[in-house]
Parts: sequence; structure tokens; C-alpha cells
Amino acid sequence: MAQDVHCIIGASGQLGTEMALSLKAAGERVVLMDIKSPSHDGILDLPFEQTDVCDLQGLAHRLSKHNVSHVHHFAAALSARGETEPQWAWDLNMRGLLNVLEIAAGVDGLAQVFWPSSIAVFGPGSGAWAAQDGHRLPGTVYGISKNAGEQWCNWYHRHRGVDVRSVRYPGLIGTHAPPGGGTTDYAVEVFDHLNDAEPYTCFLAEDTQLPMMHMDDAVLAITQLMSVPRSALRCTEAYNIQAMSFDPATLFAEIRRHVPNFRYRCAPDFRQDIAAGWPGALEDSMAREDWGWKPTVDLPELVTSMIAARKGQPQLSQPT
Repeated sequence: MAQDVHCIIGASGQLGTEMALSLKAAGERVVLMDIKSPSHDGILDLPFEQTDVCDLQGLAHRLSKHNVSHVHHFAAALSARGETEPQWAWDLNMRGLLNVLEIAAGVDGLAQVFWPSSIAVFGPGSGAWAAQDGHRLPGTVYGISKNAGEQWCNWYHRHRGVDVRSVRYPGLIGTHAPPGGGTTDYAVEVFDHLNDAEPYTCFLAEDTQLPMMHMDDAVLAITQLMSVPRSALRCTEAYNIQAMSFDPATLFAEIRRHVPNFRYRCAPDFRQDIAAGWPGALEDSMAREDWGWKPTVDLPELVTSMIAARKGQPQLSQPT
């Protein structure tokens, strides 16, 4: 039997880089695709195709060329940048996903698609604790595109037989690639400013609580979800998954346990309005029941890992 071939679209971004490293470490065959070349040393030896996911024919040709069996589609315009370039963000997020789904519907050898949704599907009115089927009226271009994308995934599964699976990610925090223009980016970029002479300026108010997750758990969720039989999955849109929730003040207090002289100030900008419409936590019992979801990294471990990485010390290993 031929070995599976995993294609990572958006391989130069945060989640794409982390997923590529994980699949490579597991001995899987991996092909990288992005509009820009990867920069992380650990994946430069993997096959790379410069690809615009909005180019249907070009994407189809490259997936066929490498006999891809599993697509991990991460290319997207995130929340903050999406608000400044709305038409570009909508086009990238929607046309890219529809191209992947249409190709998957017509290729017998393409077994699975993973596409990440987001807490951004929940808008004002979702409450502090968002239920799996909670109120969804997103207030950003990013959230609107993710909400529509969930419905397209559901449609392609029910009407075209595509095995596409998804989770609603919170803010993701990792060490291998810079953040890409999201509303939770402060929780990554702060670790590059721990020893600055001037206080770090956070763009959210210090009491803005949001769901967050370490990249090790983000990758673990994909690995777990994609490994269970389709018949075990009740959700055909996207599963809520929860790891931890914190606000800037709580994160910065934990950082000070390691860096006592760390200083910060909060100067909320337009991203504060985006964050205000998101829930503070996600109810994820369906994910736990259907495919055994359980996070492994808490806030103290997250901070220890991020600081160690900035010092060149060993990071948290990928959970198994």
C-alpha cells in the first residue's frame, strides 16, 4: 500500500510550520505549499511548491503531481489584517477553501481534508462560555469567512462525500514562526520583548480574557481528530476545543515569575473591539466525547516553554 502524502497549504505560517515539523518527525511524507517560501530550518529539506491557493488549476495540478492523500489547509487572512483589507481577506479565505474542497470532491485518492475554523465565528451575544452550537453572529471579515467556511465544509461532506474535519481554534501560541496578524498575537510577540528597556505595549486591555492554546496542543488536536473513524464524529462543521483562558494581566504576572523586571503597558487599539465580541472560553464536551480531546499544556508550562525557546533551551516536546 502506498504511503500517505500530506500536503500543507500555508506551510510558511504559524500552524503550517508546526504541523510540518510534527509530520516530519513522525516519518510522514510531506509536501509544503505556500505563496512564500518556508523559513524554518527544520523544514527546508521538504518538497516545496510555490502555490497560490486561489489558483484552482495550479493547485489541482500540484496536488495531483505529488499524489496527495491528506490536505491540511491553513492559508488564511487572519482577524486583524482582515479588517484592514476585507475584500482580499474574503477572497483568500473563501476561494481558497472552496478550491480545496472542489478538488477533494473530484479526486478519489484524496482521503481527508483538515481546515481550521476559529473562535471568531462567535460574535457579540455568544456569552463568556460559548457552547458547541452557541450563538454565531461574527463581527469581523475573518469570523464571517470562518462561519461560512464551516457551512461549506458541511455541504461538501453531505453532498459530495468529502471527509473534511475542523476545529475552532482559540489564540495559538508557539515558537517556530511569527504570528500572522491575529487579535491574540500579543501573547506570542510579548516573549520577544521581555528584556526591553521600554515597557512592552499590549494592544488589548489587561482584563480581556480570551481562549488560548499552545501549539503542541493545536497539532495534537489535528492528529487526534484525523485519526478516528468518520462514523465516530457527530459534528460536520467544526468542534469547539478549549485549553486555557487568560487575560494579559494574568499572562504577564506569570511571565514575571521568570522575569521579575518585565514591564508592560496596555494601549488598546482597534483589536480591542474585535476581542470584545469573542467568548472567554469554549465548551468542548463534544470533542472530548467523540475523539478524546484533552489538552496537555497549561499556562505555567506555556510560559516556561516560550521563555526557554527564546533562550535557546529545549522546548516542550510534541505530546503523544
